[in-house]
Amino acid sequence: MLFFCRIKKNVRGRMATLIVLALLCAVRAFSQQTEKQASVEKATLELLLTRIDQLEARVKQLEAERPAVKSGDPTAVTTAAVATTADHGPAVTNDPAQAAALTQTALLQSSSSQAAPRPASSQEAEQPQTDNVMMERMDVSRTLLRIRGFGDISLHGDTQKRDTTSFSLGQLDLFVTSDVSDKFKFISEIVFESGADDVYGTVVGSQNTLGVDIERYLMQYSHNDYFNISAGRGHTAIGYYNTAYHHSSWLQTTTGRPFLFAFEDEGGILPIHMVGVTVSGQVPSGSLGLHYVAELGNGRASRAPLDEEPVQNEIDDQNHKAYNLALFARPEAIHGLQAGFSYYNDLLAPTNSPKIGESILAAHAILIRPKYEWLNEAVLDRHTVLGSSLSFNTPGFYSQFSKQFGAYRPYFRYQYVNASNREPIFPDVQLRHGPSAGLRFDASESVALKFQYDYTSLRNQPGINALALQLGFTF
Repeated sequence: MLFFCRIKKNVRGRMATLIVLALLCAVRAFSQQTEKQASVEKATLELLLTRIDQLEARVKQLEAERPAVKSGDPTAVTTAAVATTADHGPAVTNDPAQAAALTQTALLQSSSSQAAPRPASSQEAEQPQTDNVMMERMDVSRTLLRIRGFGDISLHGDTQKRDTTSFSLGQLDLFVTSDVSDKFKFISEIVFESGADDVYGTVVGSQNTLGVDIERYLMQYSHNDYFNISAGRGHTAIGYYNTAYHHSSWLQTTTGRPFLFAFEDEGGILPIHMVGVTVSGQVPSGSLGLHYVAELGNGRASRAPLDEEPVQNEIDDQNHKAYNLALFARPEAIHGLQAGFSYYNDLLAPTNSPKIGESILAAHAILIRPKYEWLNEAVLDRHTVLGSSLSFNTPGFYSQFSKQFGAYRPYFRYQYVNASNREPIFPDVQLRHGPSAGLRFDASESVALKFQYDYTSLRNQPGINALALQLGFTF
């Protein structure tokens, strides 16, 4: 019995020894494997860093060779396009991760361009190389599309006959921009709106329909601060309000635009939109801060029926083109001040009437500070019947003042327009003037609540009292 006990003790000791030795071997093997893996990862990292250095050197070489590229060599054009992608990739975004990804993509593209070409098959040889060139140049990540939205909902009512108190959907405005390149930029405003058009006092269309209009559609080239040119449909630079406040009521202090600058399809008397070409920029003038605007395009529609678009987007009814010249100053000595004038000229040809020459003189002086604003504009719209001594002058002006107290901004505006009863272009406007008073409450940085009272005095008609409550927002 004692013998068997000794045997068991020896067996147990040997087994313990074997277990300890096995554990030591496993630890040593694992340590060797970890060291070997770390050595492989270090070598891989060094290889990648070396490769990146080579690619960066190649990109610099391509940049140096780019000015000498010949326009008739498709392969050279492809290489230059890759180099351009590498140049501009990181600069088109503020996201560091995205910029790094664009840079790495450009480097990989340049790396593939320096690989030895393989023999091309007959089908590949017949395929135009310009397809590859276009694919290289169309870097979607560079032309980022930015969309900003604006909208408003109103409750309004007035004392005019046959009008009702109603909730109304305002314009849903999508402001879309894209930096096509360093020098080119696309700008547009896509507006969804409800309600019928009010063309010079005549309601046209169904009042409860929803429609969509492209209010602005511009491709702009910016050479420098002194020369910018844009083509498409934009807001005419008549006065100040028309180019400072576009189709968003949220941007405006009041619930709506002054009647003087009402849109064409809402009964306005001015050519608010123009389809054509605009050149603008600064004038070297030191602290005076002079700016110029020169516009050439289709004028207002003079033959279009009331149920058609008043802006001539595709076909002009006259070979004669309208033009507008504007000059304004922003002196450094008075912060927030802008003063200027503009001159607009066009030729109109109403149906069954003689041609009419139109000239519009506008002047403005505005002062805008963070806590208050003071807007003043005056316009003289003159229509002359060609071949006769008849002429009709329509003067108009408005003055608006507001001051902010915390989140509240009370405001007051007085406006005036006086058209002749025999005015050939807008005979139904006649005389209208009166005050507007209201309060804007900014509930947040993106939401504003406005309450406004309007009184409009009309020629040979009862005056109109109106109240409006509007919720404006941006998103």
